Amino acid sequence: MVEQTDAHAIAMGRWWRFKVHGLDCQNEVRLLKAVLVPLVGDEQLLSFQPKRGLLDVDVESGIVVEALIAAVSTTGMTAELQTADAFAEDKVEAGGCSSCSGEPTPVEQMLPDRPNSVIFKIHGMDCGDEVAVLKREVGPVVGLEKLSFDLINGRMSVAGATDALHHIEILKAVERTGMRAELWKEGVNSAGAQADQRRRRIQAALTIASGVLVVAGFAIHVRASGLAAVLHESLAREAHPPFLAMIAYSLAILSAVRYVAPKAVLAARRLRPDMNLLMIVAVAGALGIGQWFEAATVAFFFALALALEAWSLGRARRAVAALMDIAPDSARIRDAAGVEKDVPVADVAVGTQVIVPPGGKIPLDGRVVAGTSAVDQAPITGESVPVTVAQGAMVFAGTINGMGAIEIATTRPASDTTLARIVRMVGEAQSKRAPTEQWVERFARIYTPVVMALALAVFLVPPFLLGGSWAAWFYQALVLLVIACPCALVISTPVSIVAGLTGAARQGILVKGGVHLETPARITAIAMDKTGTLTLGRPKVIELIPLGDRDELELLAVAAAIEARSEHPIARAILDAAAERGVDVVPAKAVTAVPGKGVVGTIDGREAWVGSPGYLEERLGAAGNAALAAQLHRIAAAGLTGIIVGEAKSVIGLIAVGDAMRPEARQIVAQLHELGIAQIVMLTGDSRAPAQAIARATGVDEVHAELLPEQKVAAIERLVAQHGLVAMVGDGVNDAPAMARSGLGIAMGAIGSDAAIETADIALMQDDLSRLPWLIRHSRATLAVIRQNIGFSLAIKLVFAGLTLLGMASLWGAIAADVGASLLVVLNGMRLVGRDQRVR
Repeated sequence: MVEQTDAHAIAMGRWWRFKVHGLDCQNEVRLLKAVLVPLVGDEQLLSFQPKRGLLDVDVESGIVVEALIAAVSTTGMTAELQTADAFAEDKVEAGGCSSCSGEPTPVEQMLPDRPNSVIFKIHGMDCGDEVAVLKREVGPVVGLEKLSFDLINGRMSVAGATDALHHIEILKAVERTGMRAELWKEGVNSAGAQADQRRRRIQAALTIASGVLVVAGFAIHVRASGLAAVLHESLAREAHPPFLAMIAYSLAILSAVRYVAPKAVLAARRLRPDMNLLMIVAVAGALGIGQWFEAATVAFFFALALALEAWSLGRARRAVAALMDIAPDSARIRDAAGVEKDVPVADVAVGTQVIVPPGGKIPLDGRVVAGTSAVDQAPITGESVPVTVAQGAMVFAGTINGMGAIEIATTRPASDTTLARIVRMVGEAQSKRAPTEQWVERFARIYTPVVMALALAVFLVPPFLLGGSWAAWFYQALVLLVIACPCALVISTPVSIVAGLTGAARQGILVKGGVHLETPARITAIAMDKTGTLTLGRPKVIELIPLGDRDELELLAVAAAIEARSEHPIARAILDAAAERGVDVVPAKAVTAVPGKGVVGTIDGREAWVGSPGYLEERLGAAGNAALAAQLHRIAAAGLTGIIVGEAKSVIGLIAVGDAMRPEARQIVAQLHELGIAQIVMLTGDSRAPAQAIARATGVDEVHAELLPEQKVAAIERLVAQHGLVAMVGDGVNDAPAMARSGLGIAMGAIGSDAAIETADIALMQDDLSRLPWLIRHSRATLAVIRQNIGFSLAIKLVFAGLTLLGMASLWGAIAADVGASLLVVLNGMRLVGRDQRVR
C-alpha cells in the first residue's frame, strides 16, 4: 500500500499504458473497473487518468493485451496500446528518463493517480459552518474542486497526490481556522484524536458550568428584583442586576464562549461573518444594553447547541462503528504445532486455521475446512434463517455459528473482511453528498447574509422612519442575528443521511453514498437481469411427466439412481428433487456416461438410462411416438430442458428442468408496481422462450432477450430516454456495463463478490429480491424525514422572524427555539437507524 504521507516514495512497477477513447470522467472509470477488475483480479493493478484518457495496467496482472482491448470494447469505449515514449511526461516528473525505442513494451512508471486522495482528520469540525470556513482557507491552497468533506467522520479529502511540502501548507491553512488537522490512518487512535476527545470533555464541562451559573445568576437576580423585572427590563427598578448576579452571568458567558471566541475573531479579521461571530455580537450587544440575563442565556444556549451538534455527530459515528462491534476482537487459532490459543484478530494472518465453537461469533472471513453447522448471517445479510455450512463453504466475520463446532482457514485479514469493507464504505458514503444536502448548503450560504441584512434594516428603519426606540429595535436586530444561525438546518440532512445509510446496512443493504440513498425514491423504471435475479440461477426440476403405469416417485427414483454420483448441475437438480420428495436413492451400478448425450446404468439387474432428446432417437430409433414428441416440444416452448428417462427400449417418463423462478418474484414485481414503478423490464442474454416464460410468470412488463453486454447498455439508454431515472438490477459483474449506464446500479447476492460490492451503487448482500421494495420504501422514508427536518427548521426561523418584525421576540426565546430545533431534527433523523426494518 502506498503511503499517503510521501508522494515521492511511491513504488515503481512495470506497466502497460493504453489510450482509451471515450474515457474522460469518473463514470467511465467506474465502467472500466467493472469489466477489468474481474480480469486482473485486483483493482490495485489498474490506474486511471481520465483527464488524459489513459489507463495503466500492471504487467503482473497477467492479462493478455487483446483480452483487455476486447473487454474495454464492451463498454462502448476503445483502447489502444501506447508505445514506451507515452511515459515520457511521467518519467520527467519522476526524475527518470524515457525510452525512445517506440516498441509497445512495458516500462517503469511513477504511479500518477495513486493514492487518488489524501485524507486528513480534522479536529473541531462539528458543523456545516466549519466546513464552509475550511473551504475558504484550504480551497485557495489546493483548489476548491479538489476538496471534499465527511462531516460525520470529521475528515477532509484532498484529491490528487500531494507531497510533504503541500501537506504542511494544508495543515497551516487548517490551523488558521482554529481547527487542527493530521493525516488520517485507519484504526489509529492518534494523539490528536485523544486531544480532541479531551477538548470535547472540557467543552461539555464548560457548557454544564455555564448552565449552572446562568441558573445561579437568575436565582440571585430574581431574589433581588423579582421575576417580572428579570424577564421585562422595563419593570426593573435598577439599571443593572445585583453584583453577584453579574458575576455569575459573566462567568457563564466566559465559560460558554471559550471555544467560540477564537473562531469569531478569525471571522471578524477576515470580514467573513459566520455563526460564531453572530453569537458574539449578539451577546456583546445584549450586554451593551444592560440585558445580562439575555446575554448569558444566549451564550449558554449557543454553547449547548454546539455540544448537541457534537453529540449528534458522535452518535451517528457510533451508529456506524457499532456495525463493526458485531465481530469479536480475538480469534482462537491452531498454530503449526497444533496448540490452540486466543490472539487479536488483527494479528491473524491469511491462511491461519481458526476454531469457532458452537454459538460463537466468526472472527474473520474464511473457508470451512472441518465441521458442519448452521450459521446466522443476519449481521451481514439481514436474513434471519441460518445457512447450513460444511467443508468448502465460505463464512464471514461477524456472523454467528450455530450448534456445531467448525474450523475455518482465513481468507482475508481483519482490515479487509466483508464486514470491515461494509463499515468502511458506509463511513465513506456520507461524503458523497445527497442532492438535498447540497441544496441545504447552497441555501445556507444565501440565508445567513440575507438575515444579517434584514437585522440591519430592523435596527435602522423603524427608528429613522417610524420614530421607534433605538434600544428596542437594536434588541430585535440582535434576535434576528440569533435566527441567522442555520445550525438546525445544516445539521438536519447529514445526520438523517448517515442514519439512513446505517439502517440500510443493518438490513444487509450497502448504499454507496447519500446520493444513492435518495435515488431509489425517484426511480420510475427498473431493468432486471433474468438469471440469478428473477430466477434462482441454478437448474431445478420444474415438472415430472411419468408415462405408462409409472408414477412421479418411481420416475424420480430411476433418474436419481442413474445420476447419484454425478456432479453435473442437472444431475444435482434431480437429486435435490428426490431429496425434497423423500425418495430413497440407491445408486445404480455399472454407470457409464455417453458424452454429450446421456448416462446408462443398471438398477436391480435392469438397464436404465437418462438422456437428452437427441439420445432418444439413437436409443429407440423410430420407436418414439407423436405424444412424446409433443411433450418435448411443449417443454422446449416453455424454455425448459427436457430430460428423458427410460428402461431398456422404453421411455418411462420426462423430467423438465429449468432455471426456476424465485418463489417471491411475482409478489415482488407486484409490490414494485404498487410503489409506482411504471415499467419493469427484463434484460437477458438467454434465449427468448425461457425469458418470455419467466416474464409471464412474474408479471414483468417487457422482455429483451438474447442480448450481448453492449446491447444491454443500449437497452438501458432507451429506457433512460423514455423514463428518465432507471435502475438496473443484476449480479454486479456480468451486468456491470448496463448497471454503470443506468441511474442506479443494484447488485444482488453481493456477500461473496468483491466486484459486486465495488462496482454497484447499491449492493444487496443477501440473495433476496424482497430487499428491493424495502429499499424503495426506506429511501422514501429517508427523504420524508429530511423534508420534515428542513421544513421544521425553516418554520421555526420564519415564526421568530415574524415575531421579531412585530417586536414580540426575545433573545433567550430565539436561541432556545434554535437549540430545540437542532435537538429535534437530530432525534428525528436518528429514527432511521432503528425504525421498523421488517421486510414485507
